[in-house]
Amino acid sequence: MTSPSLRRAVKNATGQDVYLCRGCRLCDIEPDDEMDIPLTTIIQMVMYDDEEVLTSRTLWSDRVLAEASRACKRGLKIQDILLALRETANQRNGFM
Repeated sequence: MTSPSLRRAVKNATGQDVYLCRGCRLCDIEPDDEMDIPLTTIIQMVMYDDEEVLTSRTLWSDRVLAEASRACKRGLKIQDILLALRETANQRNGFM
C-alpha cells in the first residue's frame, strides 16, 4: 500500500489545500539557525510531493511553528500544515 501524497496527507489532516498558496512570499518569517528553508519553500515542497521537507529543520522548529500561526496573509493555516507534516513524517519513517 502506498502512502498518500504530502498534499493529500495535509488536506486529509487539516482540510487545507496547499494549492491555495499563491507563492506571494508573505509567509516568510525572520530566518534564524533553526530554519534551513523558508515557509514558502515548505509549501512548494508539499505541492511537489518532495519528502525531503519531512526532515527539514524548519519543519521541526518550535519557534517556526509558533510564528507560523500568523504567517499567511491569505488564510492558509500554516501552523496546522506544519503539524500535519510532522505527523506524516512520524507515521512514514519515524523521523525525529
